[in-house]
Amino acid sequence: MRKVKKLLFVIISIVIAYIIIIAVNICTYSKVDEKQTADVAIILGAGAADESVSPVFQERINHGISLYKNHYVKKLIFTGGTGDGNQKSDAYIAMQYAVKQGVPESDVLLEEESTITQENIKNAKAVMDKNSYRTAILVSDPLHMKRAMLMAKDHNIECYSSPTPTTRYVSLKSTLPFLLREIFFYAGYQIYAVFQCILSLFTSALLKR
Repeated sequence: MRKVKKLLFVIISIVIAYIIIIAVNICTYSKVDEKQTADVAIILGAGAADESVSPVFQERINHGISLYKNHYVKKLIFTGGTGDGNQKSDAYIAMQYAVKQGVPESDVLLEEESTITQENIKNAKAVMDKNSYRTAILVSDPLHMKRAMLMAKDHNIECYSSPTPTTRYVSLKSTLPFLLREIFFYAGYQIYAVFQCILSLFTSALLKR
């Protein structure tokens, strides 16, 4: 019984240390801004109603527009599918907002099928490939950037992190739940990636027999 308790203590300690390390990495990376000249900016979706983007999405879009107007990128890729009860996709509503802010519609590309971050990025990569774009600046809220950049690199996007400086997540009440959510999903994605790698190796070994 003592050995079991000791083993449980070790396991719990490792899990806690792992969570702390992830939290520190997410918070540290949230302050990293790598913006530089690139082909496009990928603005990750954050919800919209039929006639307006959500406050969180609006700040992400504003940052994308700033990158465009300051000549860091030539095109903007807005991501996000059609939410429940909406007639238009989040990406399309984002485009309408950007056009009103002076961005030519011809410089906007849409990804209108995604519902989660991984789909945002995967589908945005398909848009880039279709239009022969190679480099991208990834735009989202600061605490979202660590996980989003990991996914972007896993999808072979040559990209640079540029979190929106006007994020709506500023108070402890809004930031803490967001951070906890990112810790959970970042850890889950890492575990999923390891599982996929093991499965791939196992399948490869079977095929060689």
